[in-house]
Amino acid sequence: MATFSFDIVSEIDKAEMNNVFMQAEKEISNRYDFKGTPAAVEWLANKTGFKVIGGSEWQVDAVIDIIRKKLASRNQTSKSLDFSQEIVESNLKAVKDIPFIAGLDQEKAKQITKLLRDKVPKVKTQIQGEVVRVTGTSKDELQNAMRIIDTEDVAFPVQYTNYR
Repeated sequence: MATFSFDIVSEIDKAEMNNVFMQAEKEISNRYDFKGTPAAVEWLANKTGFKVIGGSEWQVDAVIDIIRKKLASRNQTSKSLDFSQEIVESNLKAVKDIPFIAGLDQEKAKQITKLLRDKVPKVKTQIQGEVVRVTGTSKDELQNAMRIIDTEDVAFPVQYTNYR
């Protein structure tokens, strides 16, 4: 009997994030309400996230809203951004660092395996580092497992790779 499998990973598309960055930068430079203000978006070190700069907290929130809209227009999820850090205000400038969330740690992998074990008992899950391998005897079962993960609102981005 044949077995089928796929991998569940949590990665970011660096090319798409670069496009989001450039589109957000362009919109910020063109918006009339941002003229003459320090509103900007920059890369964090090694392009590991965005640094949002504004004249005040509301302006930082407006720039974050632009980034979210650009992510949505490029079919990317905002779950890949960590908005938990606080806004730092100093010298008439507000700054917020927004690092990217990538990789499945043990806790997230266990959450996925528990979800699949409870909802789809016919598939087998196996944690392999930052990847969760899902195997089953039917492609329909695997597609059902994907549907279950998509409908359950996990707090991190997931992608499916290596479908065999």
